[in-house]
Amino acid sequence: MAAKWEKKGATDGELTFEIEPEKIKSGLDQAFKRVKKNLNVPGFRKGKVPRQVFNSMYGEASLYEDALNIVLPEAYQKAIEETKIEPVDQPKVDVKSMEQDKPWVLTAQVTVKPEVALGEYKGLAVPVQDRKVTDDDVEKEIESKRQQQAELVLKEDEPAESGNTVVIDYKGTVDGKAFEGGSADNYSLELGSNSFIPGFEDQLIGHKAGDDVEVKVTFPKDYQAKDLAGKEAIFATKIHEVKEKQLPKLDDEFAKDVDEDVDTLAELKDKVRKDLQKKKDDAATGAIQDAAIQEAVNNASVQDIPQAMIDEEIQRQLDQYLGNMQRQGIDPQMYYKLTGTSEDDLKKQFAKDADNRVKTNLVLEAVVTAENIKPTDDQIKQEVKDLADDYGMEVKAVRNALTDDMLSHDIAVKEAIKIITDSAKESKDVKPQAEAKDDKK
Repeated sequence: MAAKWEKKGATDGELTFEIEPEKIKSGLDQAFKRVKKNLNVPGFRKGKVPRQVFNSMYGEASLYEDALNIVLPEAYQKAIEETKIEPVDQPKVDVKSMEQDKPWVLTAQVTVKPEVALGEYKGLAVPVQDRKVTDDDVEKEIESKRQQQAELVLKEDEPAESGNTVVIDYKGTVDGKAFEGGSADNYSLELGSNSFIPGFEDQLIGHKAGDDVEVKVTFPKDYQAKDLAGKEAIFATKIHEVKEKQLPKLDDEFAKDVDEDVDTLAELKDKVRKDLQKKKDDAATGAIQDAAIQEAVNNASVQDIPQAMIDEEIQRQLDQYLGNMQRQGIDPQMYYKLTGTSEDDLKKQFAKDADNRVKTNLVLEAVVTAENIKPTDDQIKQEVKDLADDYGMEVKAVRNALTDDMLSHDIAVKEAIKIITDSAKESKDVKPQAEAKDDKK
């Protein structure tokens, strides 16, 4: 019989399918080859017992379980393709019949993707984006570059002020005992940077090089090191040096120091303006894309999302996050120790919006179907090349790692995003999402 899918609920159903006798025979042959390697039968060398002897001693049915494990994956996959369902979790398989010389009949309880009823996804109204670069924006960026070019100059017998950098030794104690990470020598600290415990930097203002300062602070109640949270600490601090920033003059020489491609301050400002404009344009494009996609998702109707899909999305986000850390040379276990967090904490963080991310993916896939998007061979080749360039890999390595289906899916989803975004229209009547949420409060 052909495979049959019977829907039982919104995302659950029963798949009934058969395994043909010739496939069963192949599975039994493979199962016997595995079993006979370890068989000790009187009168035969180990692994050399004939099939007929094995069957008479143990019965062919003793091979059924192993044979089923061998042939089941292919049979299940074939049934999925035949019924055109999309499972999202491991099935629960039951055997209905396993008669000799007849097809084996099995059923599988399967969870599938929920159905999506698309709403409007073209010509959607999105908030108007600010693309204007002002003179003030340019001046702030120039000042930022000026700050980066600043030199630290020693202050002779002058008190430290906010913005100065002090070179200090410090040793912290809690209840009279030193604690891990609470001491350092010749540490450069910019006062006012708020990089230390609240109150620490303020207590060094007004002191000079050579001063010994007893700094008293209280660790925040939510401090990452839980054994220190909320406790009072005393830091014996020695100030070795006090330095102040000496800013360069805003002239042509400064411009050339900052950017070798310019000769004058006017040229630097012009280049900065162009760079800021590109950033604003890119940010506007991203904001339109996010707003349009979210509106398309809001307009769509999606049946109950299976928990398996949400769990898979959370795990995908976690794997991606940890993978990025490892590529930067950060060990996940060390990260957990330093931040006082755990894998479960990260999973809870990624779980907050997981259902919306899953729904978004489902809606985009539905748009792919509605628009009949089918990537060409040339698009797949270009995608492989782009991925190779992005990750600094050989094209062949990327091609071997990804299947046509995976590549086609990603390309098609990008095309769906483009359809939604390119047709979106900016409107003054639409508020940014953050403002809309505030209005509802």
